Amino acid sequence: MSGIHLDIPVLETERLVLRAPVTADFPAYRAYFASERSQYTGGPRGERETWAGFATLLGHWLIRGFGMWTICERGSETPAGHAGCWQPATWPEAEIGWIMYDGYEGRGYAFEAASAIRDHAFGPMGWTTAVSYIRPGNDRSVALAERLGAFADAAAPRPQHAPDCLVYRHPGPGAAA
Repeated sequence: MSGIHLDIPVLETERLVLRAPVTADFPAYRAYFASERSQYTGGPRGERETWAGFATLLGHWLIRGFGMWTICERGSETPAGHAGCWQPATWPEAEIGWIMYDGYEGRGYAFEAASAIRDHAFGPMGWTTAVSYIRPGNDRSVALAERLGAFADAAAPRPQHAPDCLVYRHPGPGAAA
């Protein structure tokens, strides 16, 4: 039995490769969502919910034609996190999102990955706007959004399940930081 082939582009930066999620990435994903680190991204989760979330990473590519990439250091297949373009059915706008796994934060990887993703979204994908939905208290994500040049947009609609989330709007094409 063969699986469905998805043509997911590979994005490369100076230090990173952003590639399609693969089954071998699941243990790192599971470890993240089993930890308290995941409190701002829908966790912690049990095994069943974690597997469903992981499967959603690929399903989103199939349904929307875009999604989350696995972040790896150049020369390594070990997942450092995931980041990408995201818009589930309940999201009012397309999002640029990121999650870094334990041991990979504080190196500028999230900034590097999110910058490449934003360039791809505003370039080949043709997006003209994007937001990042951030839970209150997630100060590291707020700092990253601001470093990327995004600004708080108090008037932006929020996902129904997160009416208190912060919305950071990314500068459009040609205005990106």
